[in-house]
Amino acid sequence: MNRTFLYAAAAASLLLTPACAQEQINTADKAEIENIVREYILENPEIIEEALIALNEKQQLAEAERVAELIAENADAIYNNPQDYSIGPADAPVTVVEFFDYRCGYCKRSAEWASQLPEKFDGQVRVVFKEYPILSAESEKAALAAIAAGEQGKYLEMHLALMALDNREGMDTDTINRVAEEAGIDVLKMRADMSSIAVQKTVADSKSLARKIGVSGTPNFLIGTDIVPGADTAAVERLITAALAES
Repeated sequence: MNRTFLYAAAAASLLLTPACAQEQINTADKAEIENIVREYILENPEIIEEALIALNEKQQLAEAERVAELIAENADAIYNNPQDYSIGPADAPVTVVEFFDYRCGYCKRSAEWASQLPEKFDGQVRVVFKEYPILSAESEKAALAAIAAGEQGKYLEMHLALMALDNREGMDTDTINRVAEEAGIDVLKMRADMSSIAVQKTVADSKSLARKIGVSGTPNFLIGTDIVPGADTAAVERLITAALAES
């Protein structure tokens, strides 16, 4: 019989033996089995890597299930919050939610793509924008400015203009004011609204929700109970296509 097979069988028998039965194995037999297992591992070290990979996959699956449960528990706040700005038909069969930061390079790269999803999928997709300013104090100011611009019906214009800014340019007060003016926004009103309780609450609520469901970076896209971290646009579109097929 193959020696490797014997090692594997010995290892398996030890691992699968109930604790109560293991207590009945005499010390000599147990030492022999442990020695066989040790030899087997030394001769086949790749099984350690295989075990670690399997453990990692198990942990990732458990984490994905945990996040899916959190999303389901907070679905109304995620998908149906009247404070949020969205594009696409309100009754679209599929809703994509994006958590983003205006200083995030990957968010900037996917901004135009996200804004075109309703058109690309023939009006069957709605996109909800969730401010998640976590990268800098300027991120927070930009988020407040975008929500305030929404009070004038100019959210998307301000959103895309802020995303188009080069991070090296920064997002100080003068830059945000300039961008708003170029987008046709009343800057004085925007500045007043940025300080309002309603606008500040919208941003604060979005940040709180993101933390509650385990969103730790940007961008993050949510569809149903699935979450796609990073600007993996292909993965998002696959989920949209699958969701539409089921609708």
